[in-house]
Amino acid sequence: MILKVKKRSDVPYSEVTPEHVYLSRRTFLQALGIGGVGAAAGLTLASNNPSGVLEAQASLAPLAATPNPKYIATDKPNTFEQITTYNNFYELGQPYDVPSKNASKLTVKPWTVKVDGLAKKTGNFGVEDLVNFKALEERVYRHRCVEAWSMVMPFIGVPLSSVLAKLEPQPSAKFVEFTTLLRPSEMPGQRVADLQWPYVEALRMDEAMHPLTLMVVGLYGKVLPNQCGAPLRVHIPWKYGFKSGKSIVKIRFTDAQPRNSWAIAAPNEYGFYANVNPNVPHPRWSQARERRLPGLFATTPTQMFNGYGDEVASLYTGMDLARNF
Repeated sequence: MILKVKKRSDVPYSEVTPEHVYLSRRTFLQALGIGGVGAAAGLTLASNNPSGVLEAQASLAPLAATPNPKYIATDKPNTFEQITTYNNFYELGQPYDVPSKNASKLTVKPWTVKVDGLAKKTGNFGVEDLVNFKALEERVYRHRCVEAWSMVMPFIGVPLSSVLAKLEPQPSAKFVEFTTLLRPSEMPGQRVADLQWPYVEALRMDEAMHPLTLMVVGLYGKVLPNQCGAPLRVHIPWKYGFKSGKSIVKIRFTDAQPRNSWAIAAPNEYGFYANVNPNVPHPRWSQARERRLPGLFATTPTQMFNGYGDEVASLYTGMDLARNF
């Protein structure tokens, strides 16, 4: 059953946290106001600075982009520090504070993306071949993790549709698959058999071509940090975070639905669609509420399609979203 959600209203871009604030560690720590109990329970954001993690983030190259007022979440964005020190990127390790500690090990230049399958243009492409850096947008998107925590992130990128259009998919292409880098020497999480590596995710073509779906190359006015999926990732704001492939090295067009990594690992817990849905619980926890970081408790009601229902509900007309989860 498709639920109608209220239409999102825009907020002034001036409400996005300015750089001098989000880079201030003192401001961040004071804003948290949390103590040792939450940390012991594994509930808080990173509260230290191992191996100069924050300095490394601050030194990232600037990336110019034009704010898109059509896509500004009504929620206050999380700070740069919060976003870059609390990451769900298994390839760089677990739990959430570990990827930022291992991020410097990952080499992202040079970077090549292999394109194959049902497209007129296939072969190997550089990031600059795929992304028009003169047309970058900043969009403030909600991000909802399947583990029931959420953030609001000012991503920089281009519509994924503009990237895929360059490759000229054939009419028979019904899905597009994204494969993450496989490099255990630099990605220590891949030395553990949690998943079948490399990580693979996929979208239906109409989902991939939707205006909301973004190919991301930056964050908060800077080049995308490694722990956030550098140099190239996708973001689909109405889906749980595991659908957003990171550090992409392969794009494949196909006429058959691909098997995504989490659905292979735990098919009873993770489906192909992964639409944010408060009415379909995870087998081990409820999805009715979420923990808006840096908060400690799941007190925020989860919105159908993460609040983007006006834009995307029509993609699933007639589908049983409890079965197609």
